[in-house]
Amino acid sequence: MGRRPHQGQYGAMTERTEIGRRALLAGLGASAIAAGAPKAVAAERLTKVIPSSGEMVPAIGMGSWLTFDVDADRAARTQRTEVLRAFFDGGGAVIDSSPMYGTSQEVIGDALSRLAHSSRTFAADKVWTPRGEDGPDQIERSRERWGVDRFDLLQVHNLVDWRRHLETLFEMKDAGALKYVGVTTYAGLRHGEMEEIMRSEPIDFVQLTYNILDREAEERLLPLAQEKNIAVIANRPFREGALFPIVESRKLPAIAEAIGASSWAQFMLKFIISHPALTVAIPATRRVDHMQENIAVLSGALPDADQRAAMIKAIEAL
Repeated sequence: MGRRPHQGQYGAMTERTEIGRRALLAGLGASAIAAGAPKAVAAERLTKVIPSSGEMVPAIGMGSWLTFDVDADRAARTQRTEVLRAFFDGGGAVIDSSPMYGTSQEVIGDALSRLAHSSRTFAADKVWTPRGEDGPDQIERSRERWGVDRFDLLQVHNLVDWRRHLETLFEMKDAGALKYVGVTTYAGLRHGEMEEIMRSEPIDFVQLTYNILDREAEERLLPLAQEKNIAVIANRPFREGALFPIVESRKLPAIAEAIGASSWAQFMLKFIISHPALTVAIPATRRVDHMQENIAVLSGALPDADQRAAMIKAIEAL
């Protein structure tokens, strides 16, 4: 399907578990941020370019799958607000959610309403309904839950009815109701179909699974994203927590010091965002200290090609 002509204005995986997570922090980790370093961190944060526009965004974002689905629990909502505060204080901007994620959208909206930093938000959500004609209503409900004037990015979740949903999203973009259009997949599924969309549709973003062990996207999708000037969001950066038991109680390899990684989580995130095609990684967490650890990756060196190869070798040897 090629993009259809404009037909009128639009009207009114991330981390499931955190088993065996994290070595002790050092350097510019959680303690530095908590001690009052957020302005310095934000000023020096690592940003990546969105190829279709030239806009720069911080390379570490935040997912919300399961972690922000806390219903009306006021104590849990307050705690998630503090997670989001740590995210903004560390220089973060890109927040990703979906109608699929239970109450996550409402909890994000509640947290944003409490925080002075909410103006920094790059709001990324998804349309996820099997009937394309239901997409506009679902999108409006999502916007109301977030409490934002408009989304920065809307994505077709897991390619569900992508042809009809893309029509809606392109129409919104043409009308100025949306900045960017994307599609998502996860866990290596439907890469062939995603490649078809990347080749035929003028999308701005793709979201896919990419981490230090799940590197299938390197074969075709990441090179194609560079060729087509499409931004890439990496989901499941820790394989929903399943990577931590692999490294639990293991000493960080020597290469970690050279790239400024003081924990296995930082080691894994630096690997992801050092790929030249990657724009943002979106780890999810329920905890402030883990958020501080993740967002600290925005400061410091990234591995080069030789160091990336050494990182893969170190992980695969465990």
